[in-house]
Amino acid sequence: MKQSFALQLLVCLAAAAMRLSALAADTEPLDGFRDTPLLPGGQWHVHDPDRPQPPVVRPGETFSQAAAAPSDAEVLFDGRDLSKWQTGDGREAAWNVRDGYVETQRGGGIRTRGKWADFQLHVEFSEPNPPQGTGQGRGNSGILINNMYEVQVLDSYQARTYPDGQCAAIYGQAPPLVNACKPPGAWQTYDIIFESPRWDEKGGLMKKAIITVLHNGVVAQNHYELAGMTDGINAQLPWKSLTKYPAPHAPEVFIELQDHNNPVRFRNIWIRTLGARDQAQ
Repeated sequence: MKQSFALQLLVCLAAAAMRLSALAADTEPLDGFRDTPLLPGGQWHVHDPDRPQPPVVRPGETFSQAAAAPSDAEVLFDGRDLSKWQTGDGREAAWNVRDGYVETQRGGGIRTRGKWADFQLHVEFSEPNPPQGTGQGRGNSGILINNMYEVQVLDSYQARTYPDGQCAAIYGQAPPLVNACKPPGAWQTYDIIFESPRWDEKGGLMKKAIITVLHNGVVAQNHYELAGMTDGINAQLPWKSLTKYPAPHAPEVFIELQDHNNPVRFRNIWIRTLGARDQAQ
């Protein structure tokens, strides 16, 4: 009887803790902007805090966590060294590698030495535990493609921010279809399919960049056409300017892990080039 009572007490305490955590998430300050440009074809501003929060979906226990790279993939990080990575100015990548993962380090992001036009990318990441900060200050990093197009990395587990800045958002453009985050400290997966934009010989945009994102095995972005460079409030552009596509660039692009002054961990990163057969309609 005593054991049964103790067990019931633990269950009640755990439930109460979850309710308090959810309540805190609902009442914490919600960052965002209401005086930014409207996104194309919609009613929402860039980083609009009034935009509906994505519904929460609990992902399966595992999906592609620790998935071995396919035979035609290039392993970008196997937990041992950063030989395939460099800084933005071409120096050796110096982030800390230990216990099979690499952790972000202040001083700038790291990017791949190689480039790919259209690809399937697998990345695993873990948010700081215990969590610190709120909103965009909570486990912030990102998967940057050519330093132009970003899939946001953020601790959005029982936490809120402007929807187009949540985990698995196309930053500043498209909130995730659902919030499929795992708790801080758990290993999470991104499986990203990206097709580069294309321009004609006169510099006219023929095809927008297209991205699909699976977050922990749940579709978070479904063949989304990017409106242009992500963010919408770019430090190099006037305040409140909606970012467009840049000048034409080669289809081959690099991958960057963003440094945003939060200690986010990454592991098991690999990439596959998509050929003409993969893209057949």
